[in-house]
Amino acid sequence: MFKTRLLSGILLVIIALITIISGGSVLFETVLLISLIGMSELYKVLNVHNKLLGCVGYLGAVAYYGFLWIGRTDAFMPLTIGFLVALMAVYVFSYPAYRVEQIVLTFFGLFYVAVMLSYVYQTRMLEQGAFLVWLVILCSWGCDTCAYCVGMLIGKHKMAPKLSPKKSVEGGIGGVAGAALLGAIYAIAINHFAKGVDANVLHYALICGAGAIISQVGDLAASAIKRNHDIKDYGKLIPGHGGILDRFDSVIFTAPVIYYLAVMLMG
Repeated sequence: MFKTRLLSGILLVIIALITIISGGSVLFETVLLISLIGMSELYKVLNVHNKLLGCVGYLGAVAYYGFLWIGRTDAFMPLTIGFLVALMAVYVFSYPAYRVEQIVLTFFGLFYVAVMLSYVYQTRMLEQGAFLVWLVILCSWGCDTCAYCVGMLIGKHKMAPKLSPKKSVEGGIGGVAGAALLGAIYAIAINHFAKGVDANVLHYALICGAGAIISQVGDLAASAIKRNHDIKDYGKLIPGHGGILDRFDSVIFTAPVIYYLAVMLMG
């Protein structure tokens, strides 16, 4: 199991390196694909993934990414309203095929998965985005690793005993501190190796620390949804890790935070 998980993790890192470094259409199309798969995993929870309702959700995601690609951010609110109207039309004209919980999940899925993940691409497209986008990975996966190590060593107080008994307050603090330290080290490395780039060490540390806090909320949120519906993993796409949502649960929450903090602190 460990070997499978390790090999899958290495493959994920390679894919991340290729797509993020490439940026542009390569990253855009990859994030869109991951979003659609993640939405499908979420929609399976209430069995709408292969039904008309799910199709409306996927079309909504494609439309959102289409407007994002052409830079029409002003169309996002009309799209949101149109998406809700479309879902309600399916609900009423196919009644009683769907329950209101399925409508809510379909609406929620577009924003929870597709919109939130799109900020990986949006961060990459910022000025100095080629460097800033890696903070998303440092915040989420770095925080997970540091939190696990600190929790194993000195963890005593449960963070969310009913939801995730193995997570500790000490581990959570260690994850935030570790992510902030990684952010600072990353900024120092950028300043040393990248010519013409001035990475503010304090800003990078603050962004990573704040992102780490939110990443833990994302991790617990994904766990809460699974527990509410008695499922262990969202999928089996990534051997040893589960599905897209199992591996990217913290990235989903971290990406928008990194984007807006970067814009606010460095804009």
